[in-house]
Amino acid sequence: MIWYTAGVLAVAAERLAELAVALRNTRWSRARGGIETGRGHYPAMVALHTALLVGALAEVRLAGRPFLPLVGWTMAAVVVAAQALRWWCIRTLGHRWNTRVIVVPGLPPVTGGPYRWLRHPNYVAVAAEGLALPLVHGAWATALAFTVLNAVLMAVRIRCEDGALALATSATATTAAGVRT
Repeated sequence: MIWYTAGVLAVAAERLAELAVALRNTRWSRARGGIETGRGHYPAMVALHTALLVGALAEVRLAGRPFLPLVGWTMAAVVVAAQALRWWCIRTLGHRWNTRVIVVPGLPPVTGGPYRWLRHPNYVAVAAEGLALPLVHGAWATALAFTVLNAVLMAVRIRCEDGALALATSATATTAAGVRT
């Protein structure tokens, strides 16, 4: 349980690092006319991600979930891979990566890095981590609850993000065609 707690706390620290990057990138985007959408679902997303960390630890402790080495080590590898994918996304998007949906008008869509193959690779990382982190120590109820709730939230989030990107892309195309927007 000590090692699992340390692992969950390491993920929490990583999330705090993400928030620091996001805050810096929010300032950068707003200074360039960035437009934020999807504010309504953002508190639910923060609550769900916090509940994942707390729920995983609570379930293991309160329900006495065992560490099963084959599952545990496999899921630990998935958590590490999810972190690597997430930071690849952050590095690829640079100042444009954020925990919020903020689009800077006039910037073309990013098509490099993991975005070459997936439209929303960061959300693949979130889904993988949300399933795997609790399962490292057998917290299957937390993994199930997070996965279901995250799927609902991601449907909202992806629709919001795609709409914002489509609007920004159409404005860029219109401006490039010589029509003033």
